[in-house]
Parts: sequence; C-alpha cells; structure tokens
Amino acid sequence: MLAQRTERETGSGLMDIKFTNRLSYKQARLTVLVGFILGTLLSLIQIGMDYASEDASINREMQALLKISHNPASRIAYNIDAELAQELTGGLLQSPAITRAWLIDNNETVLADVHRPRQESSYRFISDFLFGESRQFQDPLFFSHMPDEYLGTLYLEVDTFAFGNRFLERAEITLLNGFVRSLVLTCILLALFYFMLTQPLVRVISALAKSNTRHPAQSKLSFPPGHEHDEIGVLVKVANQQFVSMSTEIQQRRNAENRLTDYLNELENIVSARTLELKASNTRLSQSNEELEQARRQALDMAQARAAFLANMSHEIRTPLNGLLGMIALCLDSPLNAEQRQQLSIAHDSGKVLVELLNDILDLSKFDAGQLELERIPFDMGALVEDTANLLSQNAAPNVELTCLIDPQFPSMVLGDPTRVRQIVSNLLSNALKFTRFGRVDVRLGAYTGGVRLEVCDTGIGIPREAQVRIFQPFTQAGAGITRQYGGTGLGLALTNNLCEAMQGRLSISSEAGFGSQFCAELPLPTHSLAVPAERLRGRIAAISNAASGLAELLETVLPDWGLDYQRYDSPDELNSAAPDLLITDNLDCLFSLRPQITTPILLVTAYGNFLPGEQAAQLAPLQQQARPLARNALYQTLRRTLIGNDSTHLSAHHGALLSERRARILLVEDNPVNQLVAKGMLAKLGCEVNIAAHGAEALEQLHATPFDLVLMDCNMPVMDGYEASRRIRQSGHWPDLPIVALTANAMPEERERCRAAGMNDYLAKPFRREELLALIDHWVPLTAT
Repeated sequence: MLAQRTERETGSGLMDIKFTNRLSYKQARLTVLVGFILGTLLSLIQIGMDYASEDASINREMQALLKISHNPASRIAYNIDAELAQELTGGLLQSPAITRAWLIDNNETVLADVHRPRQESSYRFISDFLFGESRQFQDPLFFSHMPDEYLGTLYLEVDTFAFGNRFLERAEITLLNGFVRSLVLTCILLALFYFMLTQPLVRVISALAKSNTRHPAQSKLSFPPGHEHDEIGVLVKVANQQFVSMSTEIQQRRNAENRLTDYLNELENIVSARTLELKASNTRLSQSNEELEQARRQALDMAQARAAFLANMSHEIRTPLNGLLGMIALCLDSPLNAEQRQQLSIAHDSGKVLVELLNDILDLSKFDAGQLELERIPFDMGALVEDTANLLSQNAAPNVELTCLIDPQFPSMVLGDPTRVRQIVSNLLSNALKFTRFGRVDVRLGAYTGGVRLEVCDTGIGIPREAQVRIFQPFTQAGAGITRQYGGTGLGLALTNNLCEAMQGRLSISSEAGFGSQFCAELPLPTHSLAVPAERLRGRIAAISNAASGLAELLETVLPDWGLDYQRYDSPDELNSAAPDLLITDNLDCLFSLRPQITTPILLVTAYGNFLPGEQAAQLAPLQQQARPLARNALYQTLRRTLIGNDSTHLSAHHGALLSERRARILLVEDNPVNQLVAKGMLAKLGCEVNIAAHGAEALEQLHATPFDLVLMDCNMPVMDGYEASRRIRQSGHWPDLPIVALTANAMPEERERCRAAGMNDYLAKPFRREELLALIDHWVPLTAT
C-alpha cells in the first residue's frame, strides 16, 4: 500500500509541473524572444527609413512651395505692392506647417509679415528632438529674364511638428503591429509545442510513475501515437531496456545479500574471538602506559634534580672561587717580587680558566633544557670585538701578532645579545690563540645584507679534515694528543656552535693540518645605526713594518679613511729625508738607531706586557706605546693628540682629579667573611667608602641610619636573605631610587628573573672582576661625591 501511495504521489507531482517550467513554454519563449527581437530590429529599421524620408520631405515640400510662390513674389517685390504681399504671405500661412512668412524688397523694407502660434502637444518634445523645433527657408527674388537683378527675399519659418506628428503616428502603428504579430506567434507556438512535445512527455512520465519498482520486469511503457521513431520513442525504448536491466540487477543483489548474511554470521564469530584477544591486549597496554608514566615522572624528577644540582654546585663552587680570585687580584696590586707576581698570575689565570669551564658547562645545560634566552638590544659590536681581543691578548704567545680588522663601513650599532656575541668572539679567539705559537691571529669583522660576518683566522696547527666533523661536539677535540699538549675541555666550539644556531646563524670552518684555521660565524644581526664617519685629520703618517704584518694591513685600511697621507717602509733606511708627522712601528730594534736621526714622535706597538721601561722610553722621547691589538679608537685619539696638539698630560691630570673626587658610599650586604674582604678591597681601590652588613636585617638598620649611593646585595644569607631584604626596601618607600645590585653565586637563568622580581636593579655573578664591578658603579653611580 505504501508503495502504491508513493507511486500515486510521484505521478501527481510530475503532472503538476509549473507552466513556466514546461518544455513547450521554454521553447515557445525562446522562439518568440528571438522573433520579437528580430521583428523589433526590422521595425526599427523601417522606422529609421521612414524618418529619413520624412526629414527629406520637409525640405522638399517647402522648396516646392517656394518655387510656386517665386514669380508672384518677384512681381510684388518689383512693384512694391504691400497689399498683394499681404495676400501672398497670408496664403502661404494656410499651409499647416508654416508658422510665419514675410517678404522684403531689395531695400530691406518689409512689405508683409504674417505669423501664427505653433501647435502644442505632449509628444512635441520627441518631434523637436528628431526634426528640430523649427526650420527657416528663404528664396531670393528675381525675374527669369533678369537673373542678376535682385528684387528682394521671401522668408518662410516652418514648424516641424506637423511632419513629426505624422511620422510618430506611423512609427506607433509599426511598433504595435510588430508586437501583435509576436503575441500571435507566441500563442500559436505554445499550442504547437504543447501538443507535439509536452503532452507526449507527460504521458511517458505518468507511465514511469505508475511502474512497479519492486518488479521492473512487469513494467513496460507503450509508445505515444505518432512518436514511435522520434526522440520520445527512443526515450520509451531506453526506459524499457532499463527496466529489464534493473530486474536483473535486483535479482543479483538479492543473491549477494543472502551470501552477505552468511558472511556476517561468520564475522560475528570471528569478532567475538578477536574481542577477547583485544581485552587481553588492552590490559597489557594499560600496564605499559602506567610504566611509561612512571618513567616520565622519574625523568622529570631527574631533570629537576639535575637543575637543582647545577644551581647548588654553581653556588658552592663560585663562592670560594670569588674569594680565591679576589684575594689573588688584591695581592697582585700589592708590592711583590717577580717570582711571587709570576706565581700569583699563574694561579689567577688558572682560576679564570676554571670559571670559564664552569660557565661553559652551565651554558650547555641551558641548551639541553631549552632555557637559553637571547636579548635584542643595540650595541657596538666593533668595540665589543676590540675589547674582547684586548682582554685576551695576554694569552697570545710572544711571537704571535693579534690584529682586529674591522670594515670602515661596519654599522655603528647592531641589534642582538651582546653577552652571547662576546662569548662567541671570546671562544673563537681563545681557541685560535691557544693553538698558535708563531705568525698571526686576525679577527675580521664585516657586514652583509641583513647580518654580520665574524672571521677568526690563525696560522696555528690547523685541523685535519677528518677531525673537522666532530670538533663541534661537546668534550671533543681534534685528537687525544691535543688535550695532553694544549689542554682544554672541548666545550668552547660546541657552545659557540650552539650559540650561532640559537641566533639563527651559522658557524663554518676552513682548515688544513699545519696551515692554520679559519672560523667564520655569520650572524643575522640587523643594523641599528649606520657607521658614523670619523672627524677628518690632516698629516703625514709613516710606518716601518713588514708588508705581511697585521699592523700594515690595519693602517692601510683605516688611515686613508681618516684623511691621512700614509706611507709604509720596510726599513729605517728608506725614510731618507721624509719628515712624517708621526712614525708608527712594531720594530723595536730600529728605534735606538733611528732616534738620533729624526725628531718625529713615535708610536711603538708591542705585545701585551712588553712595554719599554721608563729609562729606555725616555731615551726615545717623544714616544707613545700601545699594546696589540691596536684598537681603532685608541689609535685615532693618539693621532688626534699628536696632529692637533691636545695636552694629553692635562687631560690625564683632569681625569685623575675626577677619579680622586669620586667617592661612592656603598653598603655591602654579605655573610661570607672572605667575600667581604674581597669586595671591600676592590671597592676601596676604586675609591669607594664601604659599610658591611652580615644579613638583610642589619642592612635595613644601616639604611635607616646612614644614606648610601648603592647596595651590593648577596642573595643567600642567614636571618634575612637578599630577596626579602630587597622587597622590604622597595615596600618601605624611603629609598625608591636606591640602586640594588645582586651579588650571587647562582648563575642559572631563572636567578636573574628572581632578583628582578624582588626589586633589584642589576645582577652580577660571582666570581666577578674589578672591571665588572667598576662598570656597575659607573652605570648606577656615574658622578658621586661625598
């Protein structure tokens, strides 16, 4: 019953096709639309031709009327008969198109002038648009036997609406006829298409709707009369073939369903068996997940324990190291004999190596834990490279020339992390100085689009090609003999490579055993400010040096850029009669033979610690001495003082007076007696007054009693630690601008943030050097006096 009802509803729906959706309507609509467009185009063409004919007929009729009136008007003008002229123009005005007529003689006297109002209509604007509002015609008057004698002129003013109205009526009839023809054609085509196409299709659709879909083999459509061999007949034939195919396919599907039912029964049995196996597997998997979760928790606990261990070891190692290095530094400032000074210097250098090793291990742990954070601040990379090279120059062998070669166009400031960049420069340069005993070590700095390129080249022992692939791994060197002969842990290059990758840069090596090495670090540090040209100097500078020396290359690069006339000589004999304003040399042997011959000021460039003593320097006066590597700013100031004539003695005295007036009052909060002695000794040598507090509570008491310019705060102390003391200082509101600098032996990255959160302004890790302490005081107490 449901199937029969569905069939009835389907058949009824198909019979109720909307009129505008039927094929007969669509075909008739398209046919009539095309016919209507063609009829309209033909009507418009006919109207256009009629318009051209009507437009020409206006001129033709008026010319004919003027031709008829020519002879009478000529006689009237000849006789100057105003009465006849009035009759003639009045007669012309009887024409419906003429609204004015006037006649003048050869003396321009008006013999007659008649007119009447023009005809008004709502369609007049169309006529005026097509034919113009009015037209004027004139006929010069003369006798046919005297064509050269002018008698006067007959004027006619024509209202074109009489012709335009006639044209518009014909155009209206033409368009109306075309529309009626299209409408009749539409009705005829609708009837034809309905009986020839729509009605047979509706019968076929109705028969299809009534067919039995459950038994398609019993359903067979009959051909509509007269359509056995056309498209409709083909449709019926194809439908009957589909019924046969559907019957076959339904029978095949029934057979397949029977087989599928059998397969499903078998599958249920298999699934039941597999379900039992999966339950057992899930039980085993749950046990494995529990074991993995337990292993993960153990790994996290071990990572936390390692971090805590590194922090504790950093604190426990740095605290005695700070006392050890500080005491040695204080001893080195006291009077000592040569042997004692050498022994203490060796102990001090060994302690610094130990600090560097500790820093490298902590940095590697930061990489492993993903805790390394990079700053992005502007800094002068050229000055940073020169300062680092100057600090490391004491590690250079006596026969090694250390030179910093910086491109004159290198940016004044770049954006990046100056601490990590300094670490890269220090590691590469320390590595080059360690393995170079003779020749040169050059630090070259240049810029490329979007970054900087740092190259460290040496003439040392080189690295075999097979060892270059593993030197960037931690605790790895080129060979076992390297460690025994030169020392080191193999952490420096691994850490440098990690730092370059953290900055999205690249570290590469080019080396050959026995022929030196070249390390190149390309760092994407964008330019913050371009290079600032130095003030131009004037003068003649001569140099006595080897052409292959770093000094010669440096001078050839910078001196012409500063506007100086520069000339290099291989030996003193080549000077001859040259009289330079300044002589620069690194050849000490030639100075004593040269000084009696010339009085030119001399700049002697020597290795670190090889300055001439006072007596020998006095013999070569005027003499200035600078240690390698020669920094650009130091060289420029020396040239400026020499060439312009600044009173360097006065400047030094003024600078010394400023230092002597500088008295910063500092509160040192430290519980370790050794660290108290070290910090107090360093601060005293820097001209500072120091008060000591053993813990935070005592520091608060002293702050209430005495004003201080700076607080150096240890973090781990009894009674009250440095964090709590700093928080109370900030919360009190009595010292809002008092600088507090943390002194801590914990060098882990989270320690800096913890100090800032407690209200401290800066951070200094133990062990610290006097230069670092002085830089802090210069920053936070720039001009302090008692």
